[in-house]
Amino acid sequence: MRRSVHNLRSYFPVINIPVLLRIMGLLLVIEAAFLLVPLTTCLIYGESDWKAFLITFAVTLATGSVMAFAIHPTSPSMGKREGFLLTAMVWVFFSTFGMLPFMLMTDRPLSVSDAFFEAMSGFTTTGASIMTSISHLSHGAVIWRSLMQWIGGMGIILFTLAVIPMLNHSGGMQMFNAEVTGITHDKLRPRISQTAKSLWLIYFTLTVILFLLLYAGPMEEFDAVCYAFSIMSTGGFATSDEGLGLWRSDYIEVVATFFMFIGGVSFTLIYRAVHRDFKAVWQNDVFRTYLGIIAFCYVVFAVTIWLNGQATSVKAVTLDPLFQIVSMISSTGFEVPEFGSWGTFILAMVIVLMFFGACAGSTSGGAKIDRLIYMLQNCHNEIERCIHPNNILTVRVNGKVIPHETVSKVIAFLCLYVLIILVGGIILTAMGLPLIDAFFSTFTCISNTGLSAGVTGYGGTFSIIPDGGKWVLAMIMLIGRLELFTVLLLFTPAFWKK
Repeated sequence: MRRSVHNLRSYFPVINIPVLLRIMGLLLVIEAAFLLVPLTTCLIYGESDWKAFLITFAVTLATGSVMAFAIHPTSPSMGKREGFLLTAMVWVFFSTFGMLPFMLMTDRPLSVSDAFFEAMSGFTTTGASIMTSISHLSHGAVIWRSLMQWIGGMGIILFTLAVIPMLNHSGGMQMFNAEVTGITHDKLRPRISQTAKSLWLIYFTLTVILFLLLYAGPMEEFDAVCYAFSIMSTGGFATSDEGLGLWRSDYIEVVATFFMFIGGVSFTLIYRAVHRDFKAVWQNDVFRTYLGIIAFCYVVFAVTIWLNGQATSVKAVTLDPLFQIVSMISSTGFEVPEFGSWGTFILAMVIVLMFFGACAGSTSGGAKIDRLIYMLQNCHNEIERCIHPNNILTVRVNGKVIPHETVSKVIAFLCLYVLIILVGGIILTAMGLPLIDAFFSTFTCISNTGLSAGVTGYGGTFSIIPDGGKWVLAMIMLIGRLELFTVLLLFTPAFWKK
């Protein structure tokens, strides 16, 4: 074992591989603990899939234990490189082991490509599925899909920082920055582990409140648990083919809309609100823009529905459009039944909402409203500079001057974001996928929204994607969830050199 570790160190002279493998082992042990939830669920409902989850639990626990306790790093230190590499690795490892139950199901087991796509979609909270129907799934498989989204919503690394205190002194801040969405990251507490615990406590508490509210309505316990996981994480996996429409309940729609909205708010602001710092919340430029975008789109949606003669009820121009707007901007991806008939103009508006998403530091996907504000202010400055070239103009957010380096990084991010959509779409067309399906599938995966290409009227679900395309889209989901740089950095030669 020590000789193999030495060989790894000589092959990667700048990466502390042993400490990465040891921490990864601890993370797999944690994933094994989460697998006890669907295993227990299968036993409660008397379903044969308990064997699939028992095997997965045993394999995951054994692999994690060997990596965690048989490897003894000579140095426990972690730097930026280890932080970035571990952050990317953990999502791949979790998806690799998380896909095993789908391959071992007794009824309609999935192939390797389909199972990995499903697992990556779950952990990245994309909500895209290759399953044309989920009615055949066991209760254990259904709750595992929702639980994967809940784990990935706040972040696997953030959970790790909360439960493994040693990382507070060893690369913790690098890992925090690499996983948490946003442009800049502030510690809420002096220690990074304390910040992680505070954020996860808020996340857990909101999930419990959501469960209680759903259970107080027409939902049974099982459905309420699963939807609490998928709504709070803004993931969007359902428990039935009908989704939330199964209950036809205005109460559920209102509750889901509110908590999807909360999921799109920066958890740093939620932390401030919990501690009664409401002034900091209201004065936040990003939060106010978030509210403004939702209000503007609601008016546009309601007027369009009314002009198209589809205002068949009060709910059709009040709750339904608001639900759809919040679902899309938060990247949850739930749809009201009438959404497909609202026309291409509303679909175009939805695409814009999907592109930018909600606030940075939330569980939502997309490029984030923060970057939209930076981009618009910078564009305004550049236009004004054409008239007054000697003026000194700055980008200001929340009363603070944003450094030019940060603005440049935002512009680079947005350019790469569009470039990945273009490259991904071209690759899928080379695999024989129709043009619109190819580009829309890539777009919905990088934005972690999960709408199938069928929403455009040209194709079906993600089951039409060839196996090679599913691996491409799985990588794009990961790139979108970790906000590009964390993953793309690993493909640069400079990352692996001193």
